[in-house]
Amino acid sequence: MNIGVIGVGKLGEFHTKLLAEIAQETPGVTCAGVFDLDPARAREIASKYEVSVFPTIDSLAEACDAAVIATTTSSHFQIARGLLQKGLHLFIEKPITTTVEEADLLIRLEKEMGVTIQVGHIERFNPALRAVEAHIGRPMYIQAERLSGFSRRVTDVSVVLDLMIHDIDLVLSLINSEIRHISASGVRVFSNELDMATARIDFQNGATANVTASRLSRSRSRKLRFFGTAPKSYASLDLTTGKSEVFRLVKPEEASSKNPIKTFAAKKILEQFGEIQESMQGLVLDYIHPDPPKVNALKDELLHFIAAVAGEAPVAVSSHDGRRAIMVAGRIAEEIAANAEALKAAEGAMED
Repeated sequence: MNIGVIGVGKLGEFHTKLLAEIAQETPGVTCAGVFDLDPARAREIASKYEVSVFPTIDSLAEACDAAVIATTTSSHFQIARGLLQKGLHLFIEKPITTTVEEADLLIRLEKEMGVTIQVGHIERFNPALRAVEAHIGRPMYIQAERLSGFSRRVTDVSVVLDLMIHDIDLVLSLINSEIRHISASGVRVFSNELDMATARIDFQNGATANVTASRLSRSRSRKLRFFGTAPKSYASLDLTTGKSEVFRLVKPEEASSKNPIKTFAAKKILEQFGEIQESMQGLVLDYIHPDPPKVNALKDELLHFIAAVAGEAPVAVSSHDGRRAIMVAGRIAEEIAANAEALKAAEGAMED
């Protein structure tokens, strides 16, 4: 399987580096080379990782069975459409496209050509989530916060498609229900697109998610907290460090392999949650604080892509998953725009 990389900026370089590693470790897999609109950058990365440089995307397509698209979001659709028409399997960095209509066209081509698309929603592979996903039960309330500094590299899309899309995808993967209602607000500060946004997503099964994203923060933060049922639980994940912890109320025989907390420490922890002891009804507090698996999330998702193309595993994040994420992102952007128009109209009425 010959795989090429299109776009070798910061993220594209990571893909090239890891594909070169995978090629050395995996018989039958080759990192065929790279293409970038900046020929000097393409030569630099190709030389660094000892792969070829392709002068055009078409020449890359002729030499490859699959490709990684790590270009700016606004270019994903045009590049992916051309490669799908040539029969290539694609790993498309998130988000899959900028609109649902574009995603639908790619999904149709994927089916017609009998190829595979995987979308690069890397947080699905985050060690913090992987360590506790078997213990979190049924999430009914999720709070996600993603803060980052400003980058000129991504001003072609809003913070919703740039940062919030990660947590939108996580929320949709964790809550198995249709969306009932979305409310949202946001502002533009340093770019012509939204730089800060917050959204509340209500689901038909009663679950709720509050998602906040900003690219105007002095510090970087990627945190996820949720409360769940079956069993009753609270989980806190730091997606930057990979650390996570889960508190669960379970029957003594259902506790994790480590002894449930029954000591003085348990009393102190329970007090932090308030006066809940009387409602425990014979349950014990099960505390799970696993060491995050020592995995490279980007390499892991590339390996899943290769396995899916080879027919050895299902697609980890499908084109339909990618479509649903941008559908929700679009609804959030529409809600923000509608609120801004309503505020503008109200201010105009007050001036009159």
